[in-house]
Amino acid sequence: MRKPIDISVRLHERMPLWPGSPGVRVSRTRSFEAGDEVTESRLDMDVHCGTHVEGSMHLIAGGDSLQTIPLDAFVGLAWVADLRGTREIGVDDLESSAVPADIERLLIRTNNSELWSDERHTFRRDFAALTADGATWVVDHGIRLVGLDYLSVQLYDDDLETHRILMRAGVAILEGLNLASVASRAYRLTCLPLSLSETEAAPARAILEELA
Repeated sequence: MRKPIDISVRLHERMPLWPGSPGVRVSRTRSFEAGDEVTESRLDMDVHCGTHVEGSMHLIAGGDSLQTIPLDAFVGLAWVADLRGTREIGVDDLESSAVPADIERLLIRTNNSELWSDERHTFRRDFAALTADGATWVVDHGIRLVGLDYLSVQLYDDDLETHRILMRAGVAILEGLNLASVASRAYRLTCLPLSLSETEAAPARAILEELA
């Protein structure tokens, strides 16, 4: 087996956060230094921090929780589209990215990935993301999962329609990736969101494997 490529971002207390997010807090509850026999930690976090997957319950009243998305949507052949230099990703950009017709999982690399070289950078509102017509293209091409390399699949100043187009069609949304070390080609994706009960999102670990 080829060495997996980790495309997740590290969770920590000084990571970039969506405005208003309570972020990540890790505290030591027991330690050898305190005279305990074990080391134990507590994690408190917004489920939208870092690399995470979203379901339609997040933005659609009466929508489904993340747990209703079949697990096989997160595992299998994926195409990495290199769209560096493009901020508003629409139909023409996706058409030019050579996505194979049979691909069901699409990950989009943009200039965003370079931001993760500083894992404590200040949240950027000018990140690249899909437009509403780009989301419609994703749905029309039968894609079951779409991933972006920043904290939202849609532009910061857009309304929520880009998300909702994807969610109404049952497309799994994977946000907060770091694709800086991968080229535009097909890979095997394994992305496992935490199995949380009845939540609209969950943190995930995502890896790519090069095909033989």
